[in-house]
Amino acid sequence: METRAAVLRAMGAARPYADSRPLSVETVTLDPPGRGEVLVAVKAAGLCHSDLSVINGDRPRPMPMALGHEAAGVVEQVGEGVDDLSPGDHVVMVFMPSCGCCLPCADGRPALCEPGAAANGKGELLAGGRRLHDSHGDLNHHLGCSAFADRAVVSRRSLVKVDRDLPFEHAALFGCAVLTGVGAVVNTARVQAGQSVVVIGLGGVGLSSVLGALAAGASPVVAVDLSEDKLALARSLGPVQTVNASAADAVEQVRALTHGGADFAFEMAGSVRPLESAWKMTRRGGTTVTAGLPPPDAALAVNVVSLVAEERTLKGSYIGTCVPSRDIPRYVALFRQGRLPVDRLLSGVIALDDINTAFDDLHEGRTVRTVVTFP
Repeated sequence: METRAAVLRAMGAARPYADSRPLSVETVTLDPPGRGEVLVAVKAAGLCHSDLSVINGDRPRPMPMALGHEAAGVVEQVGEGVDDLSPGDHVVMVFMPSCGCCLPCADGRPALCEPGAAANGKGELLAGGRRLHDSHGDLNHHLGCSAFADRAVVSRRSLVKVDRDLPFEHAALFGCAVLTGVGAVVNTARVQAGQSVVVIGLGGVGLSSVLGALAAGASPVVAVDLSEDKLALARSLGPVQTVNASAADAVEQVRALTHGGADFAFEMAGSVRPLESAWKMTRRGGTTVTAGLPPPDAALAVNVVSLVAEERTLKGSYIGTCVPSRDIPRYVALFRQGRLPVDRLLSGVIALDDINTAFDDLHEGRTVRTVVTFP
């Protein structure tokens, strides 16, 4: 069958993307689902910095590639061996498929699935190979999803079923921003009520961490960013104090607000300098968590004496240390209760043809989460 998809053929295009148009919306060929796979009619797909980092070359991926990894849609067809989904079911895509058999999966850590990571790195689906093609040959899949498209064939293990009355533009956010940001707070860090939290970087993931901290009962919660608009949004979400990262004394301000340093400091900006700041904002005996993904050659220098003598902890968090089939329904339930207002992160909806301009807005920090919607 044919589908329209946003295809990236080379990384590192000049900005503005509205002019260079790195993403070409093309009609490509999509194979039917194979064994263990599902054909999904995509209804909404969010623009994330993980997409942007492929476009600008910070996260190298095999080219050409059909981008998009944060999405929701409707099952149209199931492949052989898929007996727990049916046409008409609503699903959220998860960008790390889990095989269920490797050591991390067996240890209850599907976010670290080894075959899933290998497939994502090669631009393939979990079962191997590619299902997208053009007149020149195969197109690589982005993180097993390639969701900036009318339709996508994905592994069953990349999908979580959700209620049919959940709006698609909200459901899509649970597949990356919410799963990663909230999960970093409740799964990776295990923040408890009354503990102090600082979040640096208020994109979709960072603001989700703020929501997660509020839902967990953290206090105080401090949000740090360069954008006054995003700081204002953070304050509107609940009892959140804010600090502009451009201030010369930003670290000192946060340490004062958290009475000597935060129990947990979360770096969600995706670069080394904010991570260094997060480390400085963490109290003795506290934990610094990073879910940002800087370029692969980025490195952090840590004072080992402080690490030891102050019993500090530095942790990475990938997809919020999640178990998607467990966590997405839980977070959706919190959303329905009004305790996790994910809809506040939505900056707007666009058509697929406007995607390059929307990535300019994301790069410039003018948006939190813009979502491509499909008829």
